[in-house]
Amino acid sequence: MNTPVPTVKLGDSDVASVILGQSPPSSVYNEVGDGLPFFQGKADFGLLHPMPRVWCRTGQKFASSGDVLISVRAPVGDVNVATDECVIGRGISAIRAESRTDPWFLYFALLYAKPVLESRATGSTFASVNKATLLDLDIPFPDKSQQSKIGLFLHNLVKQIEQETLIIAVAQDLKKAAMRILLTYGLRGEAQKETEIGPVPENWELIPCDKIFKLTSGRKRPNNLSDCPSDDKPFPVLGGNGVMGFAHEWHLDSSKILVIGRVGEYCGAVHIASGKIWVTDNALYAKEWLNEDADLEFVGAFLSYFDLNRFKRMAGQPLVTQGMINEHSIPLPTTLAEQREIVAVINAIDRKINLHRRKRAVFEELLKALLHKLMTGQIRVADLDLSDLSKTDPISSTEKHRAVNHAEK
Repeated sequence: MNTPVPTVKLGDSDVASVILGQSPPSSVYNEVGDGLPFFQGKADFGLLHPMPRVWCRTGQKFASSGDVLISVRAPVGDVNVATDECVIGRGISAIRAESRTDPWFLYFALLYAKPVLESRATGSTFASVNKATLLDLDIPFPDKSQQSKIGLFLHNLVKQIEQETLIIAVAQDLKKAAMRILLTYGLRGEAQKETEIGPVPENWELIPCDKIFKLTSGRKRPNNLSDCPSDDKPFPVLGGNGVMGFAHEWHLDSSKILVIGRVGEYCGAVHIASGKIWVTDNALYAKEWLNEDADLEFVGAFLSYFDLNRFKRMAGQPLVTQGMINEHSIPLPTTLAEQREIVAVINAIDRKINLHRRKRAVFEELLKALLHKLMTGQIRVADLDLSDLSKTDPISSTEKHRAVNHAEK
């Protein structure tokens, strides 16, 4: 029979100290690393630890290495752990573990308590919590030996999430570099020529987009969407950011089709879709393919690499139009074989990225489930073994450093 985990108030004696942040005057800020890192709020948080963007020569309120940093102004309740002494602004409080509390357990107990803290936030413009609310917060509190086991176990699980994120970031950097080389130099090492889009292999031909495909807008989004597919709702709905849901109906049935986000935050995103789908009016799609010498996936890779979002910047709003795309050209290798070889390299990297995204998703779901079960006493650390899930691709320290900077920005 499971034993309920006792709770304490965060402000109880020997549990934790709460240090409210206070922003120093902007005159002491700098971006060159002079002084201590300065963290103002959630925008400075990374996956597990904050990433400094601003430093201060002086400060009023400080956190120490190992303190839990908690966002106390919209959004409320997000947590990170300080790695060094730092200055904290009024959007953050530092929660310091005292003698009865394991520091890593405190981090996860506060992560678990985030929904409660959010529900107690006040303020009509910006939700926030004050010191009294923090001190009065109930957190799970087993004995310190069990705290240490829970903290260590969950910390190792978070490190797996971090590792997968780093691998994804490295692979994404690799993809960018590979695409830059492939689309600038090709596979054959031939001489280059200058074009309106920059240098390309000399024997590649620049073809206007309207000579390759004919675009049209999708149809208004159907009302009968579901969060997940089922037997009677099997058709994916595509908009500006990939699959948006599933619908009873479909209006396209194709082996492959080029879909481009048209409006909204993800306008310019490029997808290669297949099968029975619904393309919404948030997207454009290639109604006709006009050039048999152009490989659809190569064209999609080129449009993705050369950032269709530049069109929305040109327009001054999040909008990509058929006319904007048709004004541009795509450099095509002379043979479909070379185009498909380039696509094969890019797809191999994409498979690597997608593999680790799936692995990260597994770890994230595990963390969510186990955090609840461990904090409520439904399971104990002794019952768990994630050794098989810890197997992941190693990356070098240089790659890790570069990827951390990328992933935690």
